[in-house]
Amino acid sequence: METFSNAERERFIGGKDDIAGQIELIWEQIKTPFFVPILNIAVIICLGMSIMLFIERVYMGVVILLVKLFGSNPEKRYKWETIKDDLEHGSSVYPMVLVQIPMYNEKEVYQLSIGAACGLSWPTDRIIIQVLDDSTDPTIKELVRMECKRWANKGINIKYEVRDNRKGYKAGALKEGMKHEYVKNCDYVAIFDADFQPEPDFLWRTIPFFMYNPQLALVQARWKFVNSDECMMTRMQEMSLDYHFTVEQEVGSSTYAFFGFNGTAGVWRISAINEAGGWKDRTTVEDMDLAVRASLKGWKFLYLGSLQVKNELPSTFKAYRFQQHRWSCGPANLFRKMVFEIITNERVSLWKKVHVIYSFFIVRKVIAHVVTFSFYCIVLPATVFTPEIVVPKWGAVYIPTIITFLNAVGTPRSLHLLVFWILFENVMSLHRTKATFIGLLEGVRVNEWVVTEKLGDALKFKSAIKESKKPPFRFGERLHLLELGVGAYLLFCGCYDLLFGNNHFFLYLFFQAFAFFVAGFGFVGTFVPGS
Repeated sequence: METFSNAERERFIGGKDDIAGQIELIWEQIKTPFFVPILNIAVIICLGMSIMLFIERVYMGVVILLVKLFGSNPEKRYKWETIKDDLEHGSSVYPMVLVQIPMYNEKEVYQLSIGAACGLSWPTDRIIIQVLDDSTDPTIKELVRMECKRWANKGINIKYEVRDNRKGYKAGALKEGMKHEYVKNCDYVAIFDADFQPEPDFLWRTIPFFMYNPQLALVQARWKFVNSDECMMTRMQEMSLDYHFTVEQEVGSSTYAFFGFNGTAGVWRISAINEAGGWKDRTTVEDMDLAVRASLKGWKFLYLGSLQVKNELPSTFKAYRFQQHRWSCGPANLFRKMVFEIITNERVSLWKKVHVIYSFFIVRKVIAHVVTFSFYCIVLPATVFTPEIVVPKWGAVYIPTIITFLNAVGTPRSLHLLVFWILFENVMSLHRTKATFIGLLEGVRVNEWVVTEKLGDALKFKSAIKESKKPPFRFGERLHLLELGVGAYLLFCGCYDLLFGNNHFFLYLFFQAFAFFVAGFGFVGTFVPGS
């Protein structure tokens, strides 16, 4: 059987010097039997994932709407009363609270976090501030130690704790901190990362929930971003995280289902931590790991959206990429490790098992990342080469549009930035998808932990030279080949669609390619002069 027809053979031989013609002929021969079926399967899979994500988003939107209409606030679902003074027993009526501040070389923010923790309004003999310093820089370590000493001289019960290794990273530090003898007298532990600054009344608004609701293990507060207006990248982050807190956390709390601990700005019942098995360092999301294990023991969680704790968003692209890798890889790896434990658990209902496995892990932590990149950055652009494959409008336009508007409800002030947010999220989906598969397959970087860089007040002091001193262009630091590669692919698809297509995909493809190029050349986030 002849592979080519005579006409095609003559075209191939006659045009052997025409490289473009030869490539076109080869492409025509492999497209129909190989490329079209594979791409068609990919489209079907992506459409299926899109529907799953769409249903999840609509479900959460409906729950939030009902919560707003019927006013299902935490005080209605859980008993809360102001702690009353007792003249006979004095301050002993107040539970003992441990406040942990894990930090690692936090030169820019250590004073802010320690100062905020020491400023918490609570009886001084019923609170212990514990600074867990894993710093490897001797200068920074000495600065933190002196800051703790300064507050101790003011009468604050503050403990400066160090260890001789960083085993387990943050989880290891928290676990080691719980071993000290004085912790045995504590009933609750509040955890704040080094850039978090709680208001003085934080404990007054959280601890009473535990005292009157013995089934509660965790009270999680909302994050308030002090640098959300610093640059376009922080505005985009604010939109994504506001949805997480306004919708995802609120839905999990309102339905008594499950939501993950955010690792900071929360208070735990210490007995719940111990019953769940304590802190573990088997993944890079020790907070989520503990929350899942405590939930499987039957403990309940409360999200307190009205209580906000100030913190800082990563404002450099490098820091944000590392953070997103950890936040995407860790949950996927935890899912791999715990899925059978969740299925075989006998203490929680079938509904909670389905919610944790399907809704929390599969849809939000895997599909949300994978479908964003694979469909909108790979599969959909590839369809411009195959007119035989028609992606339905409901899958290419309507569903993404509805999902986008549902995601934007958390940050109404940024609605005019929706287009930029979509393009930026698609760029970041590249790293989230890669990290997700690393977590699922336990790849090389599965346990990579890079502490998110905080700038604190650094920019305020350096702003005077920001305009005059341009950051040097360093090839290895400012050029990101993955983004450039995807950008080139999208640009090629866009050009092909402009020349030969008829579906006008090139309008989206050119914008998305430009976004990848902007990220690929490092023109994203804040540049710190002199850094």
